[in-house]
Amino acid sequence: MSGSSGTPSESGSPSKRRRKRRSGRGPKGNGAVHASGTAPVPAQGTESSSVPAETGSVKQGQGTATSVAGGSEHSQTERNRKKRRRGKKRRPEQAQPQGVQADQAAQSARPDGTPEKATSLKGKKAARRRGRRRRQAANGGQDQATNTPQPQPSESRANQSQQINGAVEPVQARTDKPDAPERRQGQHRTEPRRQHRHNQNRDHGRSGANGHQLYAALDLGTNNCRLLIARPEERGFRVIDAYSRIVRLGEGVGSNKRLSDAAMDRAIDALAQCHRKLADRGVMRSRLIATEACRAAENGSEFIDRVRSETGLALEVVNRETEARLAVAGCASLVSHEADGVILFDIGGGSSEIVWLDLRNRCGARGYALTRFIRSWISLPVGVVNLAERHGGVHVTPDIFEAMVEDAADHLAGFSLADNLSEAIASGRVHMLGTSGTVTTLAGVHLGLKRYDRRRVDGTWLRDEDVSGMIDQLRDMPYEARVENPCIGADRADLVLAGCAILEAIRRRWTCSRLRVADRGLREGILTELMAADGVWARKRSGHRNRGSRQRNRA
Repeated sequence: MSGSSGTPSESGSPSKRRRKRRSGRGPKGNGAVHASGTAPVPAQGTESSSVPAETGSVKQGQGTATSVAGGSEHSQTERNRKKRRRGKKRRPEQAQPQGVQADQAAQSARPDGTPEKATSLKGKKAARRRGRRRRQAANGGQDQATNTPQPQPSESRANQSQQINGAVEPVQARTDKPDAPERRQGQHRTEPRRQHRHNQNRDHGRSGANGHQLYAALDLGTNNCRLLIARPEERGFRVIDAYSRIVRLGEGVGSNKRLSDAAMDRAIDALAQCHRKLADRGVMRSRLIATEACRAAENGSEFIDRVRSETGLALEVVNRETEARLAVAGCASLVSHEADGVILFDIGGGSSEIVWLDLRNRCGARGYALTRFIRSWISLPVGVVNLAERHGGVHVTPDIFEAMVEDAADHLAGFSLADNLSEAIASGRVHMLGTSGTVTTLAGVHLGLKRYDRRRVDGTWLRDEDVSGMIDQLRDMPYEARVENPCIGADRADLVLAGCAILEAIRRRWTCSRLRVADRGLREGILTELMAADGVWARKRSGHRNRGSRQRNRA
């Protein structure tokens, strides 16, 4: 019987078998064999004949015969080929590229993200029309998808940057990969475009009437040059970029009363870096200040003119009262809500500011509003740089350390914060708040950090006995060990003990049970004052109130 064409199967006519297959009563599986022993019937559109499986011969196509040993030994390759052929004819939409399928799936998704059930093409079009009508009704009859404003270059650069205090909401960018599927003409992009409008409205609400305007604050001190770029939000601001470099501008000012050429060159190099960052970010609102080094140096004004000519930055030399107020504005958010008073100090490179905040009648005020409760302040002409130059900072013995403490205490003796400060401290509801590199170093050593972590240091509480233990530990530590400490390093190894001496003098004058560490200061105070002056937070609050009243009126 091998090689014979055979006769048609007795199980029924071809048309009857096709009807069974369409209605689902036919054999299960594409490669199944009929109970009568015949081979499976191919899909419509193919010309073939079948014989009983026992004959071992099947005639397919246009006269091409395939010899098999029996129904159970039917070629697996042939069955797979038939299965693919049937799939192409029954489901032509599966032949589309994978990217197009994903695009259609995204279009057919519900607003909550769950996929819709499989529907016909006409049903999908009707669903898209209904979705467009709903969006137009929600937007007041105007579909804003076609005229969505493009973000400003400064905003897009800010969103692509890495936040220091946190992650910035990413902006989905177009892909340039060659295998990315292109959107076909006539397709509608409903949900992604609506999400894009939502993100734009949210960003616009955060930045207020100024759009996506960025703010910058630069602090050129005796030891450091620091820059901070931020964007206002509903509560506070989000840092977009930051820069810090130790320049030691005030090196030698205590003895020579002049800024050295090497120190000015280091500072101008750092300021040039800051200028590039400001230009790249497109900052339009900023304040750039210089502190004690430029105040005390005889050639301070010449240096300011040189900075303007070489970098294009206009530095403002602020007085000590302004410096004390900015320190309070930058650290006010760390004041305890239960405190009746705070002794805030900022140990700088060339001067140290101490502020007494009398909060006994605060009436729930907090944040930037606490600047109204400054009772008194003092500024000492002593900092870590000039104190270390007078006494030495590399090899510090206990006697040298005690001499530095007495030097700082002599400057404190001529000042008095308030007559009733000691009475307030005795009540136990007054704490210290330190905003300097000295206290952040003490906190890092106390926490045993293998690498300095601002998130763990900022806001840390230290007991009075903890502070004493850390000062003693650093005093007994040799210079080489201070260099190797990850929280000190080579840049601050010769200055940290001078800062500890100033802190010890303050603690001996006013003893508090607790000290809170702030890794923030003048830059944050500048940003807070700039944003408050522009009224960005007041506009947001009034906007929320207006929206609430409109909703009540509708109800």
